[in-house]
Amino acid sequence: MFEMFGYPEYSTTGEKILTTREGLYKNMMMDIRIYKMQKGEEKVFCKKDDETAFLLVSGNLEFSWGKEKVIASRKNCFDESAYCLHVSKNTKVKLKAMEESEVLVQATENNVEFDNKFYRPSDCVEMTSGAGMCNNTAVRLVRTIFDYSIAPYSNMVLGEVIGTQGGWSSYIPHHHPQPEVYYYHFDKPQGFGACFIGDQAFKIKDGSFCAIPGGLTHPQVTAPGYKLYNCWMIRHFEGNPWKDRIDDPDHLWMLNESF
Repeated sequence: MFEMFGYPEYSTTGEKILTTREGLYKNMMMDIRIYKMQKGEEKVFCKKDDETAFLLVSGNLEFSWGKEKVIASRKNCFDESAYCLHVSKNTKVKLKAMEESEVLVQATENNVEFDNKFYRPSDCVEMTSGAGMCNNTAVRLVRTIFDYSIAPYSNMVLGEVIGTQGGWSSYIPHHHPQPEVYYYHFDKPQGFGACFIGDQAFKIKDGSFCAIPGGLTHPQVTAPGYKLYNCWMIRHFEGNPWKDRIDDPDHLWMLNESF
């Protein structure tokens, strides 16, 4: 049976593995890892066949690639927008932590060579979704770093959602054929919520993740008192990139009524 939820721990070297292209989560078609870097620590990456995105979740980090070098600081992922380096295959990247930092690294195979891009908060597309629907119980901030409309050369999508305390996101329930991974944080470590994948329910904790097979709806909710962060990552199919969600027809009525 395909596993759809995980509560991974950091290794002694500060690495947390969410998915790989082999093993339990191979259907996600992505290699996704989280790194907790200590002040002064450096890490070097160079993936021969993969495009790679390096997302600063929190902290202060120096990004180096080619002749470029950028220092980015992000107090937290709830109140500040994102910094992300997206590079083509066979690109050497060095990360240096100026203070303790959390970095998400998303990679997948891509034969296309493209110009590397560093995304700053001003490059991220932000929108409020769900306002005015269901007594505002599904209001959330949706932040897109890159998708098909922004980076059509990529095989991936990367974004973030900030859910309000006690509220729902990925709502109304929707699905799409492409696989998707969510990585979660709460504004307090004891925060919790739930994710519903198809007919199964899973408890969300700080640092947990879910791996969503194509075709299954995946709404989620956070407990009152706690804000929810999730990084969302989608893998395009060859000839069928993700462009939009497919709303569950049973719940479409909510979009046409105010209550």
